[in-house]
Amino acid sequence: MTSRTEDEELALIKDWWERNGKPLLTGGALALVVVFGWQAWQKYQTNQAQGASMVYQQLLETAFNPSGEPDAGQVAELANKLKKDFGGTYYAQYGSLFVAKVAVDTGKLDDAAAELQAIVAKPADDTLAELSRQRLARVLAAQNKAEDALKLLEGDADKAFLASREELKGDLLVKLGRRDEAHAAYEKAKAALSDEAAVGSLQMKLDDLAKGDA
Repeated sequence: MTSRTEDEELALIKDWWERNGKPLLTGGALALVVVFGWQAWQKYQTNQAQGASMVYQQLLETAFNPSGEPDAGQVAELANKLKKDFGGTYYAQYGSLFVAKVAVDTGKLDDAAAELQAIVAKPADDTLAELSRQRLARVLAAQNKAEDALKLLEGDADKAFLASREELKGDLLVKLGRRDEAHAAYEKAKAALSDEAAVGSLQMKLDDLAKGDA
């Protein structure tokens, strides 16, 4: 067997490089881009969460001013900052829940409904979806829109929220004069609670319905 010449060896190496070297280099570079890109994204997300957390904390602290009442102007300013700068975070939507509460406390039900509708339309997670849905239902009930509120509560709820949702449905049905359906909703709420938790206001509502039927 004859040995390869130096030129032949170089030609073989060149051929191998053309077929394997460049793809390997490209793949390695791509891997580095992915790794460093992911790290940069993680850092960005961490910074976003920290920034949003600080603004949200400021929002909550407005409730602890000397007067004991949140500063409505400051609440609006901080909430808008959360939406503008940190719209992709959970804090922005929890901030909207707080804004809605302040609006309800000051009798601005339309403003509260608008804040809650935005979360219901595109919630950040299942917990926010259910919290905003139930709170919006209460606001609608206060606006004498109990039928609309009931529609919001159609379908199944997560086990963790089943009792509160069914009790709220019962309240709405009482408001609409549908006592039998209200009783069924209250019973369903009671069944979702422990024996100790089911003896409070929920039992009183059941007792009141029973008295009305007597």
